[in-house]
Amino acid sequence: FRYTGGMISELVVAIILLGGGVFLGRWWMARGGSGSAAERTIFSTMQQLKSIGHLSVFKAVTKEIVTETDHSWGAFGKKYLSWVLSQKKMAMIFEFEIDFRFDLRRPEFQIAETTPGAYRLTLPPCAYEVHIRDIRFYDEQGAKFMPWLVPDLLNGFLGTGFSEEDKNNLVRSAKGHAEKEARKLIDTLQAEVQASARAVLQSIGKAFGAERLAFEFLSAESPDLSIAYPQKAA
Repeated sequence: FRYTGGMISELVVAIILLGGGVFLGRWWMARGGSGSAAERTIFSTMQQLKSIGHLSVFKAVTKEIVTETDHSWGAFGKKYLSWVLSQKKMAMIFEFEIDFRFDLRRPEFQIAETTPGAYRLTLPPCAYEVHIRDIRFYDEQGAKFMPWLVPDLLNGFLGTGFSEEDKNNLVRSAKGHAEKEARKLIDTLQAEVQASARAVLQSIGKAFGAERLAFEFLSAESPDLSIAYPQKAA
């Protein structure tokens, strides 16, 4: 993915597939016996999917080279970054990742046997964890990278009155920008996320003895995001 208008983004998508090899012992047990007894064993084993808890199925990593700011940084962050980018002639490298997960312990997750050996899985709305991995400035004149909360830069912008609250304002600005970009990626990547979830659960389901699986994905109007900011960037 690539954006224009002062911002260049490169998205590297890594699909995390969870193999079903660890469940082969249960698979042999599920295949044992005959008739309805074996089917009941398979259904009971399929219910153990709920014990997985949070199932991570997809991860997206994006790195942006920011040369202009927009409203997503907030008034304080936009003013600071505009000053650094224009007056100091620097570019900002902003990197974050989104972890796409399904909580299989939620009551919305349902497993229904439709015909012998066939099951329908209803998955709850996907959960999203956003991790800000790194924020740095690139000094074009000095050809070097610098942390984004550099004391000299902050003092130049805010004077000597830079406070902990000012620092927190900048951190909130970074989180606001990450949330805006993450929501755009979430909307774009839904098909890939669901395809990855199907592949993961198909692998596990077949290891449990299921012959066919169908899926239904529930959605939320406004997905909840949790955003983690690394202390090393603060």
